[in-house]
Amino acid sequence: MLNARLLQKTVLLVALVSAVSLLAGCGINQIPAQKQAVTAAWSQVLNEYQRRTDLVPNLVATVQAYATHEANVLEAVTNARAKVTQTQIPADILNNPQAFHQFEQNQATLSGALSRLMMVTENYPNLKANQNFLALQAQLEGTENRIAVARRDYILAVQQYDTTLTTIPGRWYHSMFYSTYQPVQNFTISEQAQQAPKVNFSGTP
Repeated sequence: MLNARLLQKTVLLVALVSAVSLLAGCGINQIPAQKQAVTAAWSQVLNEYQRRTDLVPNLVATVQAYATHEANVLEAVTNARAKVTQTQIPADILNNPQAFHQFEQNQATLSGALSRLMMVTENYPNLKANQNFLALQAQLEGTENRIAVARRDYILAVQQYDTTLTTIPGRWYHSMFYSTYQPVQNFTISEQAQQAPKVNFSGTP
């Protein structure tokens, strides 16, 4: 009798381990893993946008010293940066369409303002020869490249995660094990539409 019970428990244990292994092999862990990838990609997006925001004050101050007649352009950049820094980013932004759209719109406005500022600098040869300005240009160019990469990685991570939630077998796992996991927001404004600043080191249009 004892051996029979032991055998029964052993069979159940083996069956349980086999079932868990089978589920793992079928991708039951994909949803939490992909959600972590989305969160990591979003953090990188925030880091790169913050890097750009931090560059703006020095850039504006440097341009202002040479381009005193461009007050409107400089003010637009300053105001756009203020909007970015003053808008609170809620913890649930990835599941908050309104907050996410506001974040994206604010960043697009700053991109456009910086693009116009960089165009204006073409009219000031002395400014373009300034070493501090050249260093800021290089930093801005590098930051815009990193933003583009971070946005791309985030977009791909979200697409993969949202697809898993809505297709089989991910949809089954979502219903059975991960019902609290929800689709997340993705960028809707293209990089081109944001008018990312074009940094021109050659001095020609």
